[in-house]
Amino acid sequence: MKKFFTVSGMIKPNQRLGDLPTTKTIYTNFIKMAWPSALEALLVGLVSAVDTMMVGGLGKHAIAAVGITNQPRFILLAMIFSLNVGITAVTARRKGQEDQTGANNTLRAGILLASIISLVMATLGYIFAKPILLFAGAEDSYINEAMTYLRIIMFSIPFQSLNLTINAAQRGCGKTKISMWTNISSNLVNIVFNYLLINGIGIFPRLEVAGAAIATTMGACVAFIISIATLFRRNNYLSFYYKAKWSLKRYILNPILRVSSSAFVEQVFMRIGFFAYAAIIARLGTTAYSTHLICMNILSLSFSFGDGLSIAASALVGQNLGAKRSDLSIIYGKTGQRLAFMISTGIFFVFMFGGEFLVSLFSDEQAIIALGSSIMILAAFSTHAQTSQVVMSGCLRGAGDTTYIAVTSFISIALVRPFLTWLLCFPLGLGLYGAWIALGLDQLFRLVVNFRRFSSGKWAMISL
Repeated sequence: MKKFFTVSGMIKPNQRLGDLPTTKTIYTNFIKMAWPSALEALLVGLVSAVDTMMVGGLGKHAIAAVGITNQPRFILLAMIFSLNVGITAVTARRKGQEDQTGANNTLRAGILLASIISLVMATLGYIFAKPILLFAGAEDSYINEAMTYLRIIMFSIPFQSLNLTINAAQRGCGKTKISMWTNISSNLVNIVFNYLLINGIGIFPRLEVAGAAIATTMGACVAFIISIATLFRRNNYLSFYYKAKWSLKRYILNPILRVSSSAFVEQVFMRIGFFAYAAIIARLGTTAYSTHLICMNILSLSFSFGDGLSIAASALVGQNLGAKRSDLSIIYGKTGQRLAFMISTGIFFVFMFGGEFLVSLFSDEQAIIALGSSIMILAAFSTHAQTSQVVMSGCLRGAGDTTYIAVTSFISIALVRPFLTWLLCFPLGLGLYGAWIALGLDQLFRLVVNFRRFSSGKWAMISL
């Protein structure tokens, strides 16, 4: 017997109605796709945390030198991130439509675009390293170390970009384990050479901050080699042996750019907002900024779980829309929300009662530990909103509803968060506490507006 599923009281005209799977099957399918992405994101966060711990042994100026490069680097990669949103959405839709040729065409167009974009961005980042970092709020006490780190990292940008694009296509087809293994390998290389090059172990020279940058670049190269190797397997759904086009023709590019153009606008607003947010905090002083970077590293570990659920939701929503089963897309979105709430509850208690210990892993300076432990209490209260809004955003991106996400990002990240941060940090005199209150309010706002959009069902009517 067919079960009818409605959105806002209306059965969508493009919906193929059918029996719904059991609750157990839904959760099994979701978790099967989510856990590799969650583990991958967690490992990436852990490596970033280990980087900060290792560099932290050199002092708070070294932490600041590495941390100040984060937002400029993400700004340079913004076009790649937005491209990959389109790659994932379109390959997921083609997978649901059982169009293997279309999926491989999408992948190859993405590789060509990522190669061009990344080479241009890496060159600009290398040449304009100093003015970029000064604009980001870097202080004279660590600007030279920051320039060295950023310029070395620029050599990794092309390899990192191609790895991200290949993995984005693989995720869209449901192959989340491939991305997980490439990043595990990359992270192991990064950690080992961090240890050897930062402190100069054995035959290796002591390169300090430069050593951390070289280790990161080596890890990016390894990830690229592994991800590209997966495309040389004959039986893979995405494969260089499959007859498809190396082309940037309009019929291949249009669906990608339709999603990616809005995602790029979102990335621009996000990066402007994050850049302004970090720059305001950098002006609170080295101790406050170093504490902030440590707490953000810890918070990113909780974000990794939401990111994994978001990737699974994005792929499942896109695939089921391609198969004309928007009812299943809705069910998988709600499943991701329930899982996000359960995971966030556990993280809340870890941050609330273990904050001081976590901060002490990064630094032994009492001023940083004292301030950081208080900040982690504020972080605890933002975890539910943060994880849930990330999952909702993933659902909407998987459907191709990136224009709406771009608008909400502009309002929340580019306008609300920087303004509240400045207001709370300086005129109201709350310092770093104000910055983290602003972050929590930003997450809450995005959760409310994205949840309302998902509940409306309008995203299910988008065609790619």
